[in-house]
Amino acid sequence: MPLFMGSSTQQPQIITETEQLKKLNSVEKKLYPAFVSKMMSPRQIPEDRGSSPHFRHTPLQIIHIIGNFLRIWSIYSLYRYLSETGASVVLFLFTCLIPASILFLILQKPWKGRPLSNTQVVPSIINGGITALYFVLWGKGLKSCGPLRAILAEYSGAVLGVLSGVLYGRKGHIWKKVGGLIAMVASFYFLSQGWAMATYSPFSFKDSLDDEVQTEQVLGIKEMVLPIFAGILSALRRVIARRVSLKNQLKRRLNAITIASATCFLFPVAMWDMIIGSPSSTSDKVPFSTWAFLSTILFGVILIFYVDSIAEERLHMVFSSPRHLMVAGGCIIVMEIVYNMDFSLPGFLICCLILGFGIYEATSLERGRKDSFQTSDLSNGMLGDEIQMSSLPT
Repeated sequence: MPLFMGSSTQQPQIITETEQLKKLNSVEKKLYPAFVSKMMSPRQIPEDRGSSPHFRHTPLQIIHIIGNFLRIWSIYSLYRYLSETGASVVLFLFTCLIPASILFLILQKPWKGRPLSNTQVVPSIINGGITALYFVLWGKGLKSCGPLRAILAEYSGAVLGVLSGVLYGRKGHIWKKVGGLIAMVASFYFLSQGWAMATYSPFSFKDSLDDEVQTEQVLGIKEMVLPIFAGILSALRRVIARRVSLKNQLKRRLNAITIASATCFLFPVAMWDMIIGSPSSTSDKVPFSTWAFLSTILFGVILIFYVDSIAEERLHMVFSSPRHLMVAGGCIIVMEIVYNMDFSLPGFLICCLILGFGIYEATSLERGRKDSFQTSDLSNGMLGDEIQMSSLPT
């Protein structure tokens, strides 16, 4: 009997504990979503700590403009050296990639830190072969088409956006991307017909040019195939590097492997070109330009990689974008005037506007995805924002 009474007296206590557990569970269910949303939301910066994001990104935008200006300057100096001496493009680019790959390996040290897996190293080596083919086609396109058309043809990589729209996009987006592709083809056709040159542009009102002006010939769309295909390969190697490396530090380590691999792939082609000899060379001994050599290494290969990485990570500006084209267009205008090239500003601006419209329409799906996932990208990169700009080489 006492046992029964004891059990009966303990029964209300057990019920009370069960109710308390239910209340705690209900409170946790109410607080947990707020806790998760607080942790996953971007970090709120107090107003007294700084100004708007536009002014915070101004130094990075200046760095991006200066880096692209130096790279385009190196391209114009390389074109002048190749056009005046008739040197081998492949051999010159190979001699530039040797010290560039050594510097990348010294700066990044891919053998240190967390060991790289085969799923990361093997695609980086394959990407090196794509990079080597890109340099060969781009160099030959630069020599035959000139710096202006070779630089603008690099933005043909936006056709990968058309391909992604056909495979993964909606039917409405497909027509926009096809329209963007048509605009890009029209822009390249106008460039091949000399619209950006004062001699052949329909918008030029000059009767004659100065004797010192470097004139270029009118090309067909077939001659533009080399730089256009080089631009597609350039976009492809960026996509592969972005897919393989999820972190910025890993991306820089794998880039050192890619450039070293590209140098190895380019070695037999350069040796064969040296044995056969360049058909355009006019003498056995070709003069060497130190400025073209150093500027191509420092600005055309090394600096532009870090500048584009900063623009992609912090400014959310990819290479094949209208904003990047606007920066490159301003630098091209300055270089065309400084080097006294055969240049038509109205024709160049019209070609750039058509090309920018084509790029804008061709990348419409990727731009929509970036806007939809921008919050998650910011939340995932809260810690990375403090580490990315600590030092460029690492």
